[in-house]
Amino acid sequence: MEKTGSIETFERLFLREDGFMREIGRTPPAKQLQEVRNDLLTETKRVGRSGNLSLILASEKAFLQNDLDRHSTSPSMVSSLRIALTEITAAEAQLEKVRDPEAYKSTDADYSLPKNRIHGLPKDQARQFFSSHATRLLNLDRSRLSPEEKHLLDQRKVNMRAATGLYEALQRDALGLPQKDQGRSRNKGMER
Repeated sequence: MEKTGSIETFERLFLREDGFMREIGRTPPAKQLQEVRNDLLTETKRVGRSGNLSLILASEKAFLQNDLDRHSTSPSMVSSLRIALTEITAAEAQLEKVRDPEAYKSTDADYSLPKNRIHGLPKDQARQFFSSHATRLLNLDRSRLSPEEKHLLDQRKVNMRAATGLYEALQRDALGLPQKDQGRSRNKGMER
């Protein structure tokens, strides 16, 4: 395929951009930023390994609020982050309900139709958050992220999968259902 002038211009600009990105990456502030992001990754892994669903949700909520406060660059991003914060708040409220089997019976009844269930468990507000947020995190994974940002995003995905598994276990407890075989869990060994 024959290249046009525009494609050659793009290729030249991409090379220049790459050169500048490499230069910026060698500066002291860039190295300090890399260290801070590595510290964030370490803490995010620690939270994911904790097995504490409330802590996992609280840390993800902190990421969302931080993104809204410091990194939102468009109206659609602001809207998406506000929706995510509303959904995670609803998930936190649902978490309190699922910890009380008597209170959770009403949720089970409210989500009794087959289309409102996943593997026999209610697709309540918490499960809806986990699903939509997994998609949201997947959509954030872009080629122009730094390696540290990608690792951090990958760990947040792992944490959300862990949160989903922990929440499903709470649902099963609340409904008096047997737990799934832990040896076959999708989350086992997923830590990065």
